[in-house]
Amino acid sequence: MPVGDIIKVLVAKPGLDGHDRGAKVIARALRDAGMEVVYTGIRQSPAMIVEAAAQEDVDVVGLSILSGAHNELVPPIVDSLKDQGLNVMVVLGGIIPESDRLELKNNGVSEIFGPGSNTQDIANFIKEEISKK
Repeated sequence: MPVGDIIKVLVAKPGLDGHDRGAKVIARALRDAGMEVVYTGIRQSPAMIVEAAAQEDVDVVGLSILSGAHNELVPPIVDSLKDQGLNVMVVLGGIIPESDRLELKNNGVSEIFGPGSNTQDIANFIKEEISKK
């Protein structure tokens, strides 16, 4: 568990997708669940997200992608986090086809939450996984 038992989460919108209502809902729900949340805003490059994760010393990176570019955007983020030596959990939300989920999980995404996911379930998943560290 993180120092002080407060989980710190970076919520980011990689790529050119400008739809951020879901990311804002998740950020608020995680705050309500007692986590510290940093929201980077829309149109973030993978490098910007990794830099923010390092600067903010987060436990979790939550990515929200609705554009369909998840296979292009998520692997470089996960790889760069590892290359930087950042031991953070990565969760993904958005419209992710079932056919892409296994490969994303095999490449380091801990869980994928689609539209309509219960925000309490997301918070509970993060808390349970972080407590295992």
